[in-house]
Amino acid sequence: MAAPLRILVFGKQGSGKGTLATRLHARLLLPHISTGDMLRAAAASGSEFGQRVAAIMDAGELVSDEVMEGVVEERLNAPDAADGFILDGYPRTPGQAAFLDELLLPDGISIAIELQVADDVVRGRIVNRRVCTSCGAIYAAGRDESAETGVCAACGGTVIQRDDDTEEAVGARLATYAQLTEPLLEYYEDRGLLERISGEGDPEAIADGAVALIEARRG
Repeated sequence: MAAPLRILVFGKQGSGKGTLATRLHARLLLPHISTGDMLRAAAASGSEFGQRVAAIMDAGELVSDEVMEGVVEERLNAPDAADGFILDGYPRTPGQAAFLDELLLPDGISIAIELQVADDVVRGRIVNRRVCTSCGAIYAAGRDESAETGVCAACGGTVIQRDDDTEEAVGARLATYAQLTEPLLEYYEDRGLLERISGEGDPEAIADGAVALIEARRG
């Protein structure tokens, strides 16, 4: 029996890692698991836990390892992830990476892909990003009509700017990425699992490159 195909997608917020993960999901038929979506759902729930998450996200900070471990373990143990998954947004710290390694024994991670995008490009993408609260479609202010009207062209839902997509929160997340996540990439590079590709360019071409790297590792 073939080992599960477990893919990690890394990149600064706004690098396009969610877009890449969505395209990989369509091509590889593996679940796209976004910890960001799970945390935003918790933040919107209004529960005591959700309020804690919302406060952390609004400040552009990372949630604790303990909170993330519970969210991730529950999702990765779901039946649809038995043959593999595309994980977007986790791990973000060495402690989380160690937890994930233990959780996924004996086969572990198949490949880790980092999308590389310059800080100024990321900042412009995020500050101008608008999102449909119903279907998750993404629009750009100054480019897409739905971003200006507030009505999603795909489903008719409400299009908003997320509370954590402000200039201040973006700056905090970029600083956090440099401090914590970049050393984490060395963790996977040392294990021969890391591949780096440019996240600037046509999304479909970026996905082509990622699939080629994945297939090469599968033999």
